[in-house]
Amino acid sequence: MNYNELWRQLAQVYETGEAKAIARMVYEERCGLNFSDILLGKDTHLSEHMQEDLKKIAQRLLRNEPVQYVLGEAEFCGRSFYVEPGVLIPRPETEELCALAEKQRKEGGSGCTILDIGTGSGCIAVTLAADMPDTQVTAWDVSEKALAVAQKNAKRHDVTIHFQQVDILTIAHEGSPQAAFDIIVSNPPYILNKERENMEKNVLEYEPDIALFVPDENPLCFYRAIASLGTTALKAGGSLCFEINPLCVKALSEMLSTMSYRDINVYKDQYGRQRLLSAKR
Repeated sequence: MNYNELWRQLAQVYETGEAKAIARMVYEERCGLNFSDILLGKDTHLSEHMQEDLKKIAQRLLRNEPVQYVLGEAEFCGRSFYVEPGVLIPRPETEELCALAEKQRKEGGSGCTILDIGTGSGCIAVTLAADMPDTQVTAWDVSEKALAVAQKNAKRHDVTIHFQQVDILTIAHEGSPQAAFDIIVSNPPYILNKERENMEKNVLEYEPDIALFVPDENPLCFYRAIASLGTTALKAGGSLCFEINPLCVKALSEMLSTMSYRDINVYKDQYGRQRLLSAKR
């Protein structure tokens, strides 16, 4: 199987441009060939073992399995992260959440303590720890599998992060850290169940529901729990940084205001959607 044969197979289930992009990713990550190598015909001189591997990869991709799971790799903020089924695939919008947290840190001066809630693959925690070496980062997740993946990514990028298995929805308010953090950052589950019908098949069938969805009748459950934790765990003047659902911006802003948070700001992502929020304690 060569590059042209692979992308033409993938075009059965993906648009042509996406099929070609996925095929290029496969050849680069799995075969070590960039597009220049493909143009030179190096994709036609692969070993029999590699050919078999490509056929298995094509079969998985034709079942709509995300290419990141198939290859075990996802790009985020210029770094490569290990991912596997059961852990949310990092998204470009979340890169902007990291940038927002880094901006909040710069405003607070040197030295910083950060808590990442719902760390998943660890992409946020690892990025912040790598970009700001003088920062102490703690990362929580309810999933044992996610924490194992996040720890692997921290080791890959040679950063020190304190990982803990914590369910933010059940943590006792009285037992929370007291004035321990300058920033709490989170990309929690925020997609309403009623939004499922507009989502891609490869997301619905392969990515973990626990990292994506919230009940329609209680869409702010994670934000409420995190903000409640923040009332004691954040230092005076500390910041909350959230990735948010555009459908819940008004309700979330009002909730934070009633909890005595101030300087509540909403930011648009690269696609023009209200996707980020910061607030001061």
